[in-house]
Amino acid sequence: MAVRIVRLGTPRERGEGLRIGTVRRPPRGVRKDQYAVRNFFDVWLPELAPSQTLVRWIMAAPLTPKRWASAPIRNVRAAPSIAGKLAAVG
Repeated sequence: MAVRIVRLGTPRERGEGLRIGTVRRPPRGVRKDQYAVRNFFDVWLPELAPSQTLVRWIMAAPLTPKRWASAPIRNVRAAPSIAGKLAAVG
């Protein structure tokens, strides 16, 4: 399965396939039944989103290869239940 990263709300490309939302919080003011219609995502898996700790760490300073190697990614590793969810939607 090919994976691409797209910005929420960008127009879909022909044959794009399933969009998986990996944001902690869904878009404000958008009803759940409108996520796919408005090109946000088809399936929402917030468990795949980076933690607030990791986001703060990334935003604190420019990323260099050396800094990225020391990233606090322990909470980014997906749990086995996440892999099962991905297999079910993919």
